[in-house]
Amino acid sequence: MDRERGAALVEFALLLPVLVLLIFGIVEFGRAYNASVTLTHATREGVRELAISRDAGSAVAVTKSAAPTLDPLQITVVTDDCTPGEPTRVEATYPFHYSIPLFGDGTVTLRATAVMRCGG
Repeated sequence: MDRERGAALVEFALLLPVLVLLIFGIVEFGRAYNASVTLTHATREGVRELAISRDAGSAVAVTKSAAPTLDPLQITVVTDDCTPGEPTRVEATYPFHYSIPLFGDGTVTLRATAVMRCGG
């Protein structure tokens, strides 16, 4: 009986790092996906503002404010010119920092682009 308990403890000790890596990997992937969806939503709001107002500064401000869960100081927004009847574009990038035990830390740059026809 003691041998079986010892074997189970050894198996658990061998599998624990893999399970921890898997669980934290899933959590970090979920965080990254949430940040990506938020950034995509923000660029859509920003390009809508640009298409309506034709004001790039206002579009940048709307883009940053439409992502409340992200640090607005780290969001980089680039806009195109807005010519009536032509498509215009807003692109945003955000450095996402992740940390997974036993795997390490890192940064992934998330990008989102939205295009809309500019109003007159």
